[in-house]
Amino acid sequence: MNQLILTASIEEVSTLRYTPAGLPALNLTLTHASEVEEASLPRQVKVSVKAVAIGSVAESIGKQAVGSSWQFKGFLGAALKGKSVVFHIQSFKPI
Repeated sequence: MNQLILTASIEEVSTLRYTPAGLPALNLTLTHASEVEEASLPRQVKVSVKAVAIGSVAESIGKQAVGSSWQFKGFLGAALKGKSVVFHIQSFKPI
């Protein structure tokens, strides 16, 4: 199963664009920071994630403030040329 739930802040948002099929699309960068346990030791996690939203989700996220925090749900897919990972956001809600 390919499903990701991530609590993160909106770091950067591109200009809303449209796919060749005419759907709204939005590229963004999310940032996440937390502490998790790994090998019985606490670990600080800080990461920036490239993300994309399509359709009505793109339009809704585009109205949110940079720096605001949300819980995002979606899946991981390959970026252009398959050299990195992109988080495809399917829904989001306030935390």
